[in-house]
Amino acid sequence: MGERPEIRVGEEFKPSPKLMKLYFIYYLLAIIFGFLPWYAPIALFAPPIVSIPLSIVFIPIIVFAGAWIPKYYSSIAYKLTEHEITWRRGVWFKYTGIVPYNRITNIDIVQGPISRMLGIASLKIQTAGYSAAKARAELRLDGIERFEELRDLIMGFVKRRRPAAVEVFEEEEPTQKILEELVKIRKLLEEYVRR
Repeated sequence: MGERPEIRVGEEFKPSPKLMKLYFIYYLLAIIFGFLPWYAPIALFAPPIVSIPLSIVFIPIIVFAGAWIPKYYSSIAYKLTEHEITWRRGVWFKYTGIVPYNRITNIDIVQGPISRMLGIASLKIQTAGYSAAKARAELRLDGIERFEELRDLIMGFVKRRRPAAVEVFEEEEPTQKILEELVKIRKLLEEYVRR
């Protein structure tokens, strides 16, 4: 078994190649249980006027989906920096995002039976103000082999960062200092006027 690549801060990393295997397993299961049960009887017993048009439509879709999996897998990349997680994915429609550590509230590890057999999992990262409004995570890191190590690494960054609400509160502190200074100036002016 090969060495699992180490995730380094500041360097882009890809999901495990086992994620592509997982996608192909789902693809084959969809063909076996979703496509063949209705297509095979039509292809074998229906007249050609029915079976040929259906084959012309559905066979290219099946082939296209199989060819799409490696392209989609190669488009996925993640990166941890000192302040945030960045991600990108997509073949035709590109999706990118940034999740600052100070917004992360929770990281869940998700592993189905096939993922467990392959030794990979997904990290569902939830953030403040996002997880309550939506049932899904803001960011999902799929196909991770060292998922517990990655979760611990990210949570280490999270613990070193102040939550966004604390930063806002601390930014208001200079306003309080200014107010205190203005009160002092007012008292000095009142004393000067009295003399």
